[in-house]
Amino acid sequence: MAEYKATIMDEAAVGRALKRISHEIVEKNNGCDNLCLIGIKRRGESLAAEICDNIYKFEGVRVERGSIDITFYRDDLEKTTEDPVIHESQIPFDVTGKRVVLIDDVLYTGRTARAAMEVILQHGRAAEIQLAVLVDRGHRELPIRGDYVGKNVPTSKKEHIHVCIPPFDDKKAVELFG
Repeated sequence: MAEYKATIMDEAAVGRALKRISHEIVEKNNGCDNLCLIGIKRRGESLAAEICDNIYKFEGVRVERGSIDITFYRDDLEKTTEDPVIHESQIPFDVTGKRVVLIDDVLYTGRTARAAMEVILQHGRAAEIQLAVLVDRGHRELPIRGDYVGKNVPTSKKEHIHVCIPPFDDKKAVELFG
């Protein structure tokens, strides 16, 4: 087990980052028309729900929201586990022609984001796909970047970022282990 090193963001910092990301999404897209949020299971789904709620508080508009499981779309599946747990994707709307904001907790190699784009393309041809992440830790293996980033946290490859978020964790924080 990796050793705890530090709390990078406490609950207040996570909340501020998600509010800022919510405002940036609305600003960049000139409002909420034709906009939808899709969280990458598991923690991205919870972050998407909070961003959706923030946008509703700020704009009075409830944007469409869904979630996806990218397990079978990963190009490193054999490295993760022999028996992956698959969670059903839930996109209760057509993404064709929409501005889709994919939401995840941590951007690392870019492989999760690439897999998520493949899932979206299976559901229609979006007008645009954007990426929002709470933490960008660097070490990209693919030419993918976050359009909305809560915090950039340079790490070594030996370190690990853990995003704690209910209902998966009993607190809301970003922690560094190494």
